[in-house]
Amino acid sequence: MCGQIRDFIVPPRPARTLCGRTLAVASIADIKLKHRELVLTFDDGPMPEHTEAVLRALDDASVKATFLMIGAQASRNPDLVRMVAERGHTVGSHTNHHLNLKEVDPGTARADIDTGIENVAAALRPSRFPAAPFFRFPFLLGTRLLRKELSSRRIVVLDADITVGDSDVTLSPQRLHRQAVRRIVRRGSGMVLMHDIHARTAALLPGLFAEIRRRGFTIVHLVPAVAE
Repeated sequence: MCGQIRDFIVPPRPARTLCGRTLAVASIADIKLKHRELVLTFDDGPMPEHTEAVLRALDDASVKATFLMIGAQASRNPDLVRMVAERGHTVGSHTNHHLNLKEVDPGTARADIDTGIENVAAALRPSRFPAAPFFRFPFLLGTRLLRKELSSRRIVVLDADITVGDSDVTLSPQRLHRQAVRRIVRRGSGMVLMHDIHARTAALLPGLFAEIRRRGFTIVHLVPAVAE
């Protein structure tokens, strides 16, 4: 149970609000989180209904997140891509077809990365919001070569410190909540990976937000650093 975790025998003071600071990021070295600071990230969308439900939960908590979008999904749902950006969230990319880039040749991997970046950018183009140069490897699996190439292009690769397990369909809502809280508390701070393509993720968020606020956590919003 969460209350039995050693570091939280004495509960911390509840945060007044979940909304924490905004952190400008030009490289992965800029992402330095304090104890009980979290970054929320959502992968694999946008998905009609589910992404909108996630956005409502974020709005209700007055927090901002980073959405790492699949290019093909962005092309099918450009209005949703723009809705995410218009709500003040950061939009990055997550390849075009969610391939395991460690299992394909470098040329195929580069094409899937670049097409995904372009399709997300194209969905945003009619709006005043640019895509962020943030990228996440599908399955969190990348190669040293691809990471080096992306870094040379000033694209920030976002990994994850905490996976809440919202893709596990065998978990009941109660078990998913307990697991998410347990993993967040055990880690203490970090980048949280969720998915905006599941109804259970949106359903999880209100209770999760209430619990982590009670435990003194705040949410950090990542934004691209402005080039000088």
